[in-house]
Amino acid sequence: MNHTPAAAVLPQGDTVTARAMVLACLIVFMAQMATTVYLPSLPIVMRELSMTQSAVELSISAYVIGAALPVLFWGAAAERWGRRGPLLISLLLFIASSLLLAGCSSALELLVLRALQGIAGGGAAIIARIIVRDNWQGDELARRLSVLSIAFITALGGGQFIGGLIGRYSHWQVGFVLMAITAALALGLSYSLPLQPGRPTAGASSGMVATYWALLQRPGFLGPACAGGLGFAATVTLQEVSPFVFQEHFRLAVASFGGVGLIIGLSYFGGAMLVNRLVARLGGVRLMHAGAGLIGLATSLILLLWFAGVLTHLSGLWIFIALYSATIFGQAILFPNSMATAASDAQGYGAPAMALCGFLQQGLAGLAATASVLLQQDGAWTIALCVLGVLTWLQVKLKVRPVPQFSQTPSK
Repeated sequence: MNHTPAAAVLPQGDTVTARAMVLACLIVFMAQMATTVYLPSLPIVMRELSMTQSAVELSISAYVIGAALPVLFWGAAAERWGRRGPLLISLLLFIASSLLLAGCSSALELLVLRALQGIAGGGAAIIARIIVRDNWQGDELARRLSVLSIAFITALGGGQFIGGLIGRYSHWQVGFVLMAITAALALGLSYSLPLQPGRPTAGASSGMVATYWALLQRPGFLGPACAGGLGFAATVTLQEVSPFVFQEHFRLAVASFGGVGLIIGLSYFGGAMLVNRLVARLGGVRLMHAGAGLIGLATSLILLLWFAGVLTHLSGLWIFIALYSATIFGQAILFPNSMATAASDAQGYGAPAMALCGFLQQGLAGLAATASVLLQQDGAWTIALCVLGVLTWLQVKLKVRPVPQFSQTPSK
């Protein structure tokens, strides 16, 4: 199968490329905020819908797994029919599921709609990253993905903060109305941009399976992609357990827990800005090693200090926040470099490379989120978190070579 690098599709100048980045950022913001705006209200949702803690946490897992499972389909669709059609479908599905969630009144309805919202959010987010990949590569792609991380930061910290305010002054379902409005804005903006058309000959199922299989055979692709996924899994595990750790273990009010989100957001912002400033000088692979090492260290300390009884009272709260922030900071360094390294190793594969990378990363995060639902007693979630953090470090140390796998010009 002949794979040629995708041509840049936004040649009209800085204004159009800036709008492309705004669109990608808005979509990533939407997809991530669909989880974070909802986090502070999890205990309230549990009481209102008569759910167990495991069941209400499963609503987070349902979103993450829903986002992961069809990513390969979204990538194949974007390759065959172009970026615009699949993006339109995913955004419309996101709007519909969000509005239905705003009127949700039962546990089963919540779980089903969250899975549908995840399918839509995951599709839109991977197509947004494909649009970025269409136009940049190498270290410049890592820089652009670090800019994309700013949207993730805003949703990570700002979403949790807004969710805390909603939980205190309004009703948790209001957050889903905000998500529908955000998706509608992204839909409108997408029509102002030229997007890469499809390749009808690339759509045969056998051809796409062969393409994905070929990508899995490339160590330069698979190692970084899995490393970013393991780090993402660690952060999703922290996100899922954090409402109950902060509100029940540390006795924080819902609005105060929302305020913690601002600290977490600043941590991710710091990591993203570090990548933006240093990636051209140090290279993405060196930064990946630093980010993975920090994740491994911070998650190991959470485990040790939890079982040592240190993470109690006010002093323990601040230590936990610091270690949580360090984990997020490390992932902010690791994630854009892992995706850029993987995608740039497979320069000729276009949309399928980004789709498979997203599938591996979302899939690992979904499995971790589901497993953490089962690990509530006696701080068992800290063991899972530590395992994920150490595996992230080992994956980078053992599977990612200490020199960049790409240069600024395409390799043959």
